[in-house]
Amino acid sequence: MRILIVGAGAIGGYFGGRLLEAGRDVTFLVRQGRSEELDRDGLIVRSPLGNILYPSPPHRLAALLDETFDLILLSCKAQDLDAAMDAFAPAVGPDTLILPLLNGMAHLDRLGRRFTPDNVLGGQCLISLDRDPSGVILHLNDTNQLSFGELNGTQTPRILKVAEALANAGFDSSLSEQIVQEMWEKWCFIATGAGVTGSMRASIGDVVASGGEGFIVGLLTECAQIAQNAGYPIRSEVLQRFQKMLTTPGSKMTASMLRDIERHAPIEVEHVIGDMITRRPQQDAPAPGGLSALDLVYLHLRAYQARRQREHA
Repeated sequence: MRILIVGAGAIGGYFGGRLLEAGRDVTFLVRQGRSEELDRDGLIVRSPLGNILYPSPPHRLAALLDETFDLILLSCKAQDLDAAMDAFAPAVGPDTLILPLLNGMAHLDRLGRRFTPDNVLGGQCLISLDRDPSGVILHLNDTNQLSFGELNGTQTPRILKVAEALANAGFDSSLSEQIVQEMWEKWCFIATGAGVTGSMRASIGDVVASGGEGFIVGLLTECAQIAQNAGYPIRSEVLQRFQKMLTTPGSKMTASMLRDIERHAPIEVEHVIGDMITRRPQQDAPAPGGLSALDLVYLHLRAYQARRQREHA
C-alpha cells in the first residue's frame, strides 16, 4: 500500500517515521522549508519508546505531486485543512482512502465535500507530541495509539488492507468498529482539556490547586451532554477515566492548544470549541446574557485569537 503523509510535523512525522522504519512505502508531502530540513538533517524523533533518525526520507513538494496514492494520512491543524486539501488533491483517485487524525468532527464533512464521502475514513490518535525550533519531533509521553475504521463501522476488504499496512509498525494501531463513537469521546476530552488549560493558561494541576475542579467537571459534563444529544453518549468507564485524568492534583498535563498560545500561534478554537457549541441543542443553551462553562472558555480563547489577529494585522 502506497502511503502519503501530508506534512512531516509532529503527528505526521512521528507515525510516518515509524512506518518507514517498518519498511512501508511512505512519502511525505511537505513545504519547501521542511523539505530542506529533511534533506539536511533527516527525520528526527526523540521518543521514550525509541528514537528515529531517518536520513532524507522520501518527500515531495505539492507542485511535483502527479500520481495517486492508496492511503493518505492527514494530521494538519483545522485552520490549515483547506490548503492541505489543495496540496494533496492530485494524489486522490477514486479508490484513495483519506485517514484524518484531526480533533473534532467537522473535518469529515469538509473532506467529503471536497472529494467524496467514500474516500474518507474515521481516525484518531492518542499521543502527546511537539516540535522544537530545529524541527526535531519530541514524543512527550509513552502512548502512541492510532485507531481508525470505516465511518459506518463495517469491516470492509479495503479497511482490512489499511489495518495490515499499519500493523506492527512501532505504534499501537487499532481497527475500530465504532470509530465515530471514539472520535466523539476524544473530542469531549480535548475540548475540556484545551478549554481549561488554554483559557486558564495553566496545567490541569494548577487549575485544580486553584479550586477549579468543579469547573473542569462541569465543562466535561456539558461536552458529554452534547455528545449524547448527537447520539454518541460517552461510555461510563471512559467518562470516569477522563474525569480522573482531568482532575488529578499536581497533574502537569496541558493541551497542545496552550503550547500554541504560548508561542503566539493560531489555535483551533472554532474547530474544537466553536463547533461543539454549534451542535448544542438550543434548549441547552444558557439564558440570554449567561455563560456556561463551554461559552466561557470559548470567549477566552476567541479573545486570544482576536488579539493575535489584531497584533499581526
